[in-house]
Amino acid sequence: MAISMTEAAASHIRRSLNGRGKGEGIRLGVRTTGCSGLAYVLEFVDSLGEDDQVFESHGEKVIIDPKSLAYLDGTELDFVKEGLNEGFKFNNPNVRGECGCGESFNV
Repeated sequence: MAISMTEAAASHIRRSLNGRGKGEGIRLGVRTTGCSGLAYVLEFVDSLGEDDQVFESHGEKVIIDPKSLAYLDGTELDFVKEGLNEGFKFNNPNVRGECGCGESFNV
């Protein structure tokens, strides 16, 4: 099982952690919500839990809880800029469908 990130995502995470002045990395998880069932959750991690899975790419850490890992295995985290908009993009090979607004997915 593995999670990866692009250099653009790692660079954005690095800048964000430096701006906060602390943090181990970023937690990627899923929660039940939306019209398709699941949504991605991102949050800063200041201390690791004993069950956390840690994946490192380009010098930055993505932390995942075991329950979310089943839905996220093989995912690549990217950071993209499209016109005036920018944000994380999730290249998740497990996704079978997404809602029309793009806020939730199912596996």
